[in-house]
Amino acid sequence: MDEVSASATPKTDEGAEPDRGRGGLRRFLRRMASSKAELEAEELQKTTGEEGATPILDCSARKRHCVAGTLRTVTLRPRGGAPALEAELYDGTDVINLVWLGRRKIAGIDPGRRLRAEGLVSLQDGRKVMFNPRYELRGSS
Repeated sequence: MDEVSASATPKTDEGAEPDRGRGGLRRFLRRMASSKAELEAEELQKTTGEEGATPILDCSARKRHCVAGTLRTVTLRPRGGAPALEAELYDGTDVINLVWLGRRKIAGIDPGRRLRAEGLVSLQDGRKVMFNPRYELRGSS
């Protein structure tokens, strides 16, 4: 009779990892050990890539970029005596401040809202800023 060998782990190419199903034990354990903030950041990074946006961490000053993420805060701050609506956009890698000059309120620009913005990135006091960006509302997170 021929001998049939049954192995607990499937045979793989040298150096490759065995397939452990859809999620995988390693990914499951990593998710269990990660904090909620880390998991949210990972999810935001994934969706940012799907939208064709540049990660905020990779945005350089004095260049046009398209960024996407979730609005953390929205505040009204006067600049030079004129109103300015400021929103902090987070994509899981870094934050950028979006500033609409001359605006007190914009419908749909609220904390927790997903947004895609495009414009010129500037640096102010070491922080990334985009003035009067073109934006597209996505859904809430």
